Amino acid sequence: MCLGIPGQIVEIVDPGAHLAKVDVSGVRRTISIRLLAEQDVAAGDWVLVHVGFAMAKIDEREAALTIEAMRRMGQAFDDELAAFDSTAISLESR
Repeated sequence: MCLGIPGQIVEIVDPGAHLAKVDVSGVRRTISIRLLAEQDVAAGDWVLVHVGFAMAKIDEREAALTIEAMRRMGQAFDDELAAFDSTAISLESR
């Protein structure tokens, strides 16, 4: 199952390439924020992440409610978090 999962932007690692480091339940990965380029995404913002892309900017309350609902899904949430933990955008290949 591929879920969109809330994450908080920790830092913008490469503004020109639209790359940011996001924290998803303690797991940090570099993701693309290109789809939100016109929304002025900044460190501290919450986004909905799917397959390495920030798909939507969300508020902190929505993020908390979504994370809580996902935790209640049990193994599906654990599997999604494990999948997120095993992937990353490589900055070296650019």
